[in-house]
Amino acid sequence: MSATADSPAGPVAKERIYVWELPVRLVHWVLFFAILILSGTGYYIGHPFISVPGPAKEHFVMGTVRAIHLYTAIFFSAAVLFRIYWFFAGNRYARLPDFIPLSRRRWRGLWRTFLYYCFLRPHPEVYPGHDALAASTYGFIFLIYLLLIATGLALYTVIASVSSPFQLFDFLVPLFGGLQMARLIHHICMYVVFIFVVIHIYSVVLWSLIEDSGEIDSIFNGHKFWPKRKAGGA
Repeated sequence: MSATADSPAGPVAKERIYVWELPVRLVHWVLFFAILILSGTGYYIGHPFISVPGPAKEHFVMGTVRAIHLYTAIFFSAAVLFRIYWFFAGNRYARLPDFIPLSRRRWRGLWRTFLYYCFLRPHPEVYPGHDALAASTYGFIFLIYLLLIATGLALYTVIASVSSPFQLFDFLVPLFGGLQMARLIHHICMYVVFIFVVIHIYSVVLWSLIEDSGEIDSIFNGHKFWPKRKAGGA
């Protein structure tokens, strides 16, 4: 399947290429919904805003919210760990080298893409997968995910039962300088993720509307439209 798009040199023929494999797409949506649930329940745990009349044992709101937070965190952690595995098992667009700007071209592309997102450059670096700036940002955000998981485990050891396997992670509490510091780091990381989500949505919409590459559709079907002469570029 092919498509055409206008450019300064005239119409450019495009072909449909497979970029995002099913595991990548599934992880993306698991993380998306998990972040929504974890943010809402986490905010409530830190700032309870629901008051239910009657005996607490009949309306165990905090306990329910904590349970939802815990089970969602398990799905979130599993998705992050699986995606890290897919850094080594996936196709060329999902592998770790694409997320670390090691080459001179990727470093140059990082700056050029930043200028493009700021509307200071007419065209971005052409690459079917993540551009250099997006890839570097995703690499950084996965470090934030790991920090969220680690601080979350540290905080949960306080309420986990003595026989719980989560007690194996009690060494994380002093590692982060105590529970209060772990909680602070956990909250800061949440706000970093919020900022990332806003920038991510902006960049995806920009690519979809201006570059006409099927960026939004690709996270559902895995395919993008890309100029034939550039489809195999790096």
